[in-house]
Amino acid sequence: MTDTPANDDTADLRDATAEAAPEVAESDRAAELEAKLADAQAEVLYARADLQNVRRRAEKEVADARAYAATAFSRDVLSVADNLSRALSAIPDDLRGDERLKGLVTGLEATGRELDSVFGRHGVTKMTAIGEALDPNRHQAMFEVPSNDVAPGTVVQEIQTGYMIRDRLLRPALVGVAKAPEGDA
Repeated sequence: MTDTPANDDTADLRDATAEAAPEVAESDRAAELEAKLADAQAEVLYARADLQNVRRRAEKEVADARAYAATAFSRDVLSVADNLSRALSAIPDDLRGDERLKGLVTGLEATGRELDSVFGRHGVTKMTAIGEALDPNRHQAMFEVPSNDVAPGTVVQEIQTGYMIRDRLLRPALVGVAKAPEGDA
């Protein structure tokens, strides 16, 4: 593009204005610098806020990792606890008093208590299901039982105990739920 006389006149006028009023050019430059400074300050504030959010998220993830690190292991050990409980409940009362088996029974009961204690130290707790209203977030209904004794939707039988780890479900309780008898429709 070639300079035309109009372009030359505009440039000459700008130069003349800058020479005649240098404070106007400086104030324009100062306003431009102040705008850039404000933009840079805003970017720094956004970056700090973003960094703080990342830090908070990382701290929460670390806390959750610590609190729930034992989840998979606990799920695996629950089957051991179930089997131990079934073994203890399978021992008839007349054999519990037998001197030859008393040590075995006492050892199994002590093992069960210790397992419960270890679960407790790691935030694993049994849930109570019988008598509660069916909660699909905590219970898995396996069958329905006709009943006049309790309201429909109430847990009346527990097939497998449910467990929580802190405030999260570790394993749902497998339950039987009351329903209205067939003739009461």
